[in-house]
Amino acid sequence: MTISILGCGWLGLPLAENLRDSGHTVKGSTTSAEKLNLLRNKNITPFLLELTPQIECEECNDFWDSDLLVLNIPPGRGRDNIEEYHLQQINTVAEQLSGSPIDRLIFISSTSVYPPQPGIVAESDTEKGNAKRPSGNALLKAETLLMEQESFDTTIIRFGGLYGYDRNPAHFLAGRKNVSGGNAPINLIHRDDCIGIIDRIIDKDVRGEIFNGVSDGHPPKNMYYPAAAESLGLEPPSFDENEDKDKNYKVVSNRKLKELLDYRFTYPNPMDKLQLVES
Repeated sequence: MTISILGCGWLGLPLAENLRDSGHTVKGSTTSAEKLNLLRNKNITPFLLELTPQIECEECNDFWDSDLLVLNIPPGRGRDNIEEYHLQQINTVAEQLSGSPIDRLIFISSTSVYPPQPGIVAESDTEKGNAKRPSGNALLKAETLLMEQESFDTTIIRFGGLYGYDRNPAHFLAGRKNVSGGNAPINLIHRDDCIGIIDRIIDKDVRGEIFNGVSDGHPPKNMYYPAAAESLGLEPPSFDENEDKDKNYKVVSNRKLKELLDYRFTYPNPMDKLQLVES
């Protein structure tokens, strides 16, 4: 297949390399001119492309001449109108695809689309406008727009917190004191599993589905973050011991992904082999 990846960053670049190694022809976009040679040297056809929210790109017609697009553009931070702006970005891409050969889209979303409700949440447990943060509401609007398109089929993956290699969640809380939510379960996923899930969706030609991409294990914050910090020699965080230990917290279910894709995680529990997080 010929696959275009819009957004070759921390996840998109290694994904591009994996797809290239699997025999696909891969095209990748970046917003950095300095990164064009990096992509080219990895046998990934590079394109300098930015959504402002319109498509800003010279000589990019070939980027849209593919079988499938992986859309990996998160909502920008620090914008007052993040929901409207991100929807405009996604709509621009959808309009471009409607006149292109691309008939399959994989949209990288996030578990931030879910409302802050306790209990186990599955793919259907979303409420329009009720995500915890504006970025979650922005993604939910983008998901809805893409799933309504008739000129291409969309598959959505809602990834949890991303970790692996140079991204260790231990840094988020290291050394902090009296942190709240210590009993809250974490919903994380290793980058290798993100790539494995995308690869499986492509191979199985799955279309029109929404998946939660989170690991099997959901240890509480007050177990995971101190252990992760200690694995790096960092000062572990401490948590509020007076907090209600019986409070219910959100756990994101990956059951649909495992059953429909027959996927088994390389890193099923973030507590396992913590030293590999930065390897």
